[in-house]
Amino acid sequence: MTMARTMNLLAAISCAALIGFVIVLRLTGEKIFLTLTITFGTIAYHFVMRLVLGLFFNRLMKNKADYTKKWYQVRGWEKRLYELLRVKKWKNRMPSYNPSLFDPTIHTWDEIAQSMCQAELVHETIVLLSLLPMVESIWFGDFLIFLFTSLGGAVIDMMFVIMQRYNRPRVIRMIRHKKQ
Repeated sequence: MTMARTMNLLAAISCAALIGFVIVLRLTGEKIFLTLTITFGTIAYHFVMRLVLGLFFNRLMKNKADYTKKWYQVRGWEKRLYELLRVKKWKNRMPSYNPSLFDPTIHTWDEIAQSMCQAELVHETIVLLSLLPMVESIWFGDFLIFLFTSLGGAVIDMMFVIMQRYNRPRVIRMIRHKKQ
């Protein structure tokens, strides 16, 4: 099963579970169902938000980004951080929503670098929006559920940001090598 299909399926399942637990919570009023409603609501939010943001950025940018802009440049301290995090060891195990965007047999290195920049922006935005559900603890309580699901989502997407930033300098070297 592709990652795109898996994400869509998980979004649908979490939305269905959310609806089911809202109904059961309304019928019973039991605290456990409030906890399950919050949990599946937050999970549904994270999956749906990721899918919607990906579509939004695709429509807006169409995998066209200027990888020479300052925002996309890797700083010296990042390189040391990536060594400390041992990115080289785990980066190839990370899934991709659409691996064909990064396939050099289909795209030029320039197109791949642009797709990497767009993917980085998507995941950076997701990191920020992952923290938003914590605000709902004001109304629902159970701050720890919101905290753990929000931080978990943010950490996972930060791994994708790191992976894009770690890999892009090599892709840019390939572009320069091809131009020479």
